[in-house]
Amino acid sequence: MGVSDSFTQKSHGSLLRVLGVGFGLAVTIGGTIGMGILRTPGEIAKQLPTPTLFIGIWIAGGVYALLGAISVAELGAMIPRSGGFYVFAHRALGSYAGFIVGWSDWMSTCATIALISMVVAEYSGVLFPTLATNQKTVALVVTVCFALLQWRGVLWGSRTQNVTSLIKVLAFAAFAIVALIHPAAPAAPTAAPPVSAHGFAFFAAIILALQGVLYTYDGWYGVIYFGEEIRDPKRDVTRSMLGGVLSIILIYVLVNLALIHVMPLSDIAGEPLAVGKAATIIFGSYGDTVIRVIAIVSMLSTINAYTLSAPRILYAMSCDSLFTHHGTRVNKGGTPTVTLFISTVVAVLFIISGTFNQVLAIVAFFFVSYYTMAFISVIVLRKREPHLPRPYRVWGYPWTTLIVIFGSIAFLAGAVAGDKKNSLWALGLLALSAPVYLVVKRVSLRNHT
Repeated sequence: MGVSDSFTQKSHGSLLRVLGVGFGLAVTIGGTIGMGILRTPGEIAKQLPTPTLFIGIWIAGGVYALLGAISVAELGAMIPRSGGFYVFAHRALGSYAGFIVGWSDWMSTCATIALISMVVAEYSGVLFPTLATNQKTVALVVTVCFALLQWRGVLWGSRTQNVTSLIKVLAFAAFAIVALIHPAAPAAPTAAPPVSAHGFAFFAAIILALQGVLYTYDGWYGVIYFGEEIRDPKRDVTRSMLGGVLSIILIYVLVNLALIHVMPLSDIAGEPLAVGKAATIIFGSYGDTVIRVIAIVSMLSTINAYTLSAPRILYAMSCDSLFTHHGTRVNKGGTPTVTLFISTVVAVLFIISGTFNQVLAIVAFFFVSYYTMAFISVIVLRKREPHLPRPYRVWGYPWTTLIVIFGSIAFLAGAVAGDKKNSLWALGLLALSAPVYLVVKRVSLRNHT
């Protein structure tokens, strides 16, 4: 079965193969680096007793993301379709698995657009007090403006991604360099570490810290949502994913080294905006403004990446008769307009209703399961379709893939243990997905007979 055989219907218009490795790097970096690196260091420092462990856990999270990228890159180069994890789950594990992955991934992406737009509005309100009383309006304007930008065509969206991601990288790099040449913080007095460096309590602290770091690395797979649009997917998907992950690891490690250079770990621990506190130490009264500007630029890049990704999930599902056939419509600029419109409407409804946090809390249970399904898909397709051309093969297969599968399962177990309420909601939605799937398939079959 060839790659093109997985399409069950022809779209109105088609996606344009116009993107290169530069965009792949930009969407990977832009979709990953966001509020996590600003807020997570305080939570990590609270769990771990020494600067060595603090930096080590960021490197460990990066190694997990890199191993994941090594595995998923095989699928991305082998199956050059736009649509993200849905495409791989559908191909390897069947329509129902693809349906679950597609719908939950799309819903969480729309909710994330809403959430980040609200944070942009909140930060803008601090910088420009006249906006403070109109945060929902600002968030709506941001969401709709990015949707209109994408409507113009994929080249407009890709250029915006390239520029905003470059500015983001330069901003974080500049912060890290300035912080590292700033006088070092005086040595803190010796105190009892927050957790003993041995035993079960230490192991639990490592797991909690690693969970926080993995959330911050989420997005390392960004290029797989655009497989059909990459000019040379056999080469550029792998380069974009691996290059993007290595760049993210470098930025995260530099920023955290800068933090522990500027202030002792005890001052970072529990700080809700550790990078902001460091900026205040470095820039004085201007520190808050500096970090909020960096945060807004960072988040705008992320919104653009997610606004590009969300419609392509529904587009791929439409091509496979798991969503309305109208979702296959693509304009001359290469934008799937119907699914972009629906995705924007859902993001707008999340902003108006304020329900995005609840939705994200529930579907966050699924996000590592997407990885798990993709890693399993590598093994399944190696067995089922051994003769399918593989321009790139996983390094160290099967051991590297098995490592990230077991790591993902452990993460999921920890997520269930740590948030039983939302995990139960997620399992309830999973149970409800079966009858919904059957109805969707029946309606789709009726429309095509």
